[in-house]
Amino acid sequence: MDLGRLQQIDEYTWTLRNGAANGRGPVQFFGSAPLLASMDDKVLEQLANVAKLPGLVGAAMAMPDAHWGYGFPVGGVAAFDPEQGGIISAGGVGFDISCGVRCLRTHLQLRDVESRLPRLADALFQAIPAGVGEEGLLKFSPAELDEVLEGGAQWAVRKGFGVPEDLEYVEERGRLAGAAPASVSPLAKKRQRGEMGTLGSGNHYLEVQVVEHICDRGAATAYGLEEGQLAVSIHCGSRGLGHQIGTDYLVSLAKAANRLGVKLPDRELACAPIESPEGQQYLGAMRAGANCALANRQILAHLTREAFHRVLPEAKLEMLYDVSHNICRPERHRVDGQERLLYIHRKGATRSFGPGQPDVPAPYREVGQPVLIGGSMGTASYILAGTAESEARTFSSASHGAGRSMSRRQALKQWQGRELVDELARRGILIRTKSMRGAAEEAPGAYKDVELVAEATERAGLARRVALLRPKVCIKG
Repeated sequence: MDLGRLQQIDEYTWTLRNGAANGRGPVQFFGSAPLLASMDDKVLEQLANVAKLPGLVGAAMAMPDAHWGYGFPVGGVAAFDPEQGGIISAGGVGFDISCGVRCLRTHLQLRDVESRLPRLADALFQAIPAGVGEEGLLKFSPAELDEVLEGGAQWAVRKGFGVPEDLEYVEERGRLAGAAPASVSPLAKKRQRGEMGTLGSGNHYLEVQVVEHICDRGAATAYGLEEGQLAVSIHCGSRGLGHQIGTDYLVSLAKAANRLGVKLPDRELACAPIESPEGQQYLGAMRAGANCALANRQILAHLTREAFHRVLPEAKLEMLYDVSHNICRPERHRVDGQERLLYIHRKGATRSFGPGQPDVPAPYREVGQPVLIGGSMGTASYILAGTAESEARTFSSASHGAGRSMSRRQALKQWQGRELVDELARRGILIRTKSMRGAAEEAPGAYKDVELVAEATERAGLARRVALLRPKVCIKG
């Protein structure tokens, strides 16, 4: 990105140099100069287009890990007021609805189980279906799937996948209210028939990680973390169902925009007013997709526990947190001293509520919500804590991962999957994958430096670093 087009507000905050123009609201970028310079100019263009949408409150924002996506940039955040004609956009949520990260902590120390990690890697790879179109053992009729779309992780726990205590550490206690399974197309449901309890492909993963370094001991104690401890991170979403919901509603939202006279700066920003029939229908379908993702991660956590117990009978896996990063939620935020109900689009961005927020689980409330920034295959991940400052700066939003720095096609030109997997094994990272092509596409070098992203997230006041985790086992599609 050409930094000459930006005006620097402080070391980690930037805006467009020419200010608001052509009916556009403000635009803000968060990150260091090197991170912003590494972004494609398309990110700036997309964010400027988002800033033209009706009912925007505050700025259209990009997190430090942003890269260009469909309509909204990945790493984009925008708030809309329904009372001012604010819109809901499928492009502002993303196709993998409620894609997110679930983190489980164990009571195991790496030094005590390291010799058994190869067996654990094999057990996890056997237990966790992963890959393009991969199906699991669970098969659902349309009526049964409607129960999943309505009940989310709460449905999964009722069916024996996990324990009720898990739900205390999931956003919305594992279920988004207002889901409308009837607003989800038969094709979307057909695509999901056998995909519950599956990991998918692309940048999705299941990792066994070690807590390598504690950055904030007070928050780490609240989160139950210590150095040398093993943890598990599961990154996945709503699979084929979520993608089909996004595809279906791009059409209906574009028609609604045309019918209602909403001028679209980019056809990929198909949207409708939140209070319109089309807007409400998409919200109901999106919430159903989110519940699908929450149930999926709950099932995967259960399968992970079973695989651990087969190899490490002494293992105890407890929920740390589960957070979505492709979602639109109604939240109350203070704007110019007044509390307002806003619909916050977070596409490739994570909620980061600070200390004292009632929606943060009670054991974490004094330190803030866990913010999970996933790395790329073979690199670190971070657990951070939300801050009060992020409420004022980004409607309580933060980065979600390292963020791609090159396309998958470019990655294939630079890396060979087999060589990459062997190199990571020499570094003590065990990769299990069905696709060497997929491994090459997800090479660590194809992503931004997660250390720089986490540092910029903290320096910008969006979340503070608590713990650095390194992968030991990675299951990929």
